[in-house]
Amino acid sequence: MSPAIVLALLLALGGAAWFAARGRAQAMYTGRGSLRAMPNYHGWHMALWVLVPALLGWGVWNAIAPGLIHGAIMAHPAAQGLPAMDMERDAIVNEAIAAAKSGGFGAFRPESAALTGPVKEILARFDWIGAGLSLVLALAGGAFGYTRVTRDFPARTRVERAVLGLLLAASSVAIITTLGIIGSLVFEAFRFFTFVSPFDFLFGTNWNPDPFAPINPEIGKKLGAVPLFWGTLFIGAIIAMIVAVPLGLMSAIYLTQYASARFRKWVKPMLEILAGVPTVVYGYFAALTVAPLVRDFAAGIGVANPTTESALAAGLVMGVMIIPFVSSMADDSIAAVPQAMRDGSLAMGATKSETIRKVLIPAALPGIVAGVMLAISRAIGETMIVYMAAGAAARLSANPFDSMTTVTYQIARLLTGDGDFAHPSTLSAFALGLVLFGVTLVLNIVALRVVKRFREAYE
Repeated sequence: MSPAIVLALLLALGGAAWFAARGRAQAMYTGRGSLRAMPNYHGWHMALWVLVPALLGWGVWNAIAPGLIHGAIMAHPAAQGLPAMDMERDAIVNEAIAAAKSGGFGAFRPESAALTGPVKEILARFDWIGAGLSLVLALAGGAFGYTRVTRDFPARTRVERAVLGLLLAASSVAIITTLGIIGSLVFEAFRFFTFVSPFDFLFGTNWNPDPFAPINPEIGKKLGAVPLFWGTLFIGAIIAMIVAVPLGLMSAIYLTQYASARFRKWVKPMLEILAGVPTVVYGYFAALTVAPLVRDFAAGIGVANPTTESALAAGLVMGVMIIPFVSSMADDSIAAVPQAMRDGSLAMGATKSETIRKVLIPAALPGIVAGVMLAISRAIGETMIVYMAAGAAARLSANPFDSMTTVTYQIARLLTGDGDFAHPSTLSAFALGLVLFGVTLVLNIVALRVVKRFREAYE
């Protein structure tokens, strides 16, 4: 039985339970004060007792079912002739499972094709078991909920507590996800630092990872990440910000203070469309259009051996990409400055430009700083533009026409290769991710402190 059919049956049972409990409560209602809770709350209480146990049981079953299915397949007589090697045997079983789910397509090995029929039967059997378990839990929960439909039962309190618990669980998702990310990064980074000294990694200037090289005490000399940190800072926090901050701030000032309502109505959405363009499109634009222009410009001013892969090409396009982050938050912050502050400045004899420079910008500074910090965090985490326009050379150079690499590029490169995940070169991706996470955390803390300081000054 497909998950969609099971979900539809559970929802139908929940709806039937709502009407049944509501009808019973209405039959008990004889006037004001005859019921402790209104009939609708009794309906929602019983519907929750139908849906919550069934969905929890279904989720638990789906979590444990793959292991049970694999065991049932290996115990089937058709699987007795499979290879003894675990990796090859698991590949055949997974291929047979995929073929069984897709109607017989995708079984490229003869062993997988022979196993597809039994696997299909096993999958169907376990699907029916899971559906039956969910329906039993739904009926049991509904029966219990129906017995609670009485005159003195506080259904409203119970329903509101259940909704509060649901909201709390939803709000906890972000916290749990963050803790999971930190935990995975710290665990894998700790494995990396058992091979490589943190000092060599954080302060070394030679980056040359090789996932196939033999592990020896000297491997840390090839995993110095300073060139990656510098490339990330140079491209994302210097070149990109030189482009994004002035253009974003000036566009926000013009749209809020000088542009007509009709012009703003058309231009502001067009500006914010830049935030919705996929980064791979920016990468193509940087590689095919901006990079050749930068190379020709470098050749024109006498730069020796210019290439199409350069920090300047990636930084320019990255700056254009993050303009909406700066512009939108600066726009909203400037527009939120009280009109009385503008009128007071103009009444004291200040010009419009002086009012913008000495009143509006300082008052809107918390939002502007928040937008800039958000843009920096977005820039240093960008991958595709760097991947396609900046190159892979780990180089300590202040020349914007040189090719450079960044932390995100190396993470993507190391984790998508064929190297051993237990090798220090591959594990270095997690150490890089931990450092990047720490940098963005520090940026957010700095932004919050700046915002707090200036908010207190202008409140």
